[in-house]
Amino acid sequence: MDGAERLRSGPAAAVRDRQVFEEFYRRHVDAVMRFVARRVDDPHTAADLTAEIFLAVLDSAHTYRPRLGSETAWLYGIARNIVSSERRRVAREAERNLRFSGRRLLEADDIVRLEDKLDAESPGRHALAALARLPESERAVMELVAVDQLTVTEAAAALGIRQVTARVRLHRARKALREEAGVNAAKTNPVAAQTSSTGAETPDASLLYVARGEA
Repeated sequence: MDGAERLRSGPAAAVRDRQVFEEFYRRHVDAVMRFVARRVDDPHTAADLTAEIFLAVLDSAHTYRPRLGSETAWLYGIARNIVSSERRRVAREAERNLRFSGRRLLEADDIVRLEDKLDAESPGRHALAALARLPESERAVMELVAVDQLTVTEAAAALGIRQVTARVRLHRARKALREEAGVNAAKTNPVAAQTSSTGAETPDASLLYVARGEA
């Protein structure tokens, strides 16, 4: 396999060839790290989850179908499962200290680099927090489209659902968020709510940005 072919190779080839896997990793590590950084705020956790996601590629490479979306979208589907599993694991732990047992130590430069990424993705975490009250099925589509910037087709592939199902869920989610933003505005400032049609900013801007797909 020559160098050009390696660069074109997808996950399946990366599993068979160490050099191809390293190229695959370098091609996608920043996008995966940003995805994780939008969901966690601890650099050690971000590093661990990113490593787990690429390890999972070794087991899941055979599931990638280029016609269903990009490599990044496929990786986001894996990443979402890894992050969800971590959240469930943490919720089951009796002591917070157990989260840090057995972890490798990060170098100071690594921590600084990860903290910079976490800071850069803090708006994404705020946007995700605005989705917390949505039903899980609707929130999953909204996260991938409005926050992670996937197409509806790619989000559907990442979640293993039909495109039409994804579009319906996205429509419902945006409608619910717009309604919630309007209710919150009315409660906080009735006068501003009445004049919102003229362009006045509502108090819960993050809800509206996500609802409009601007997050």
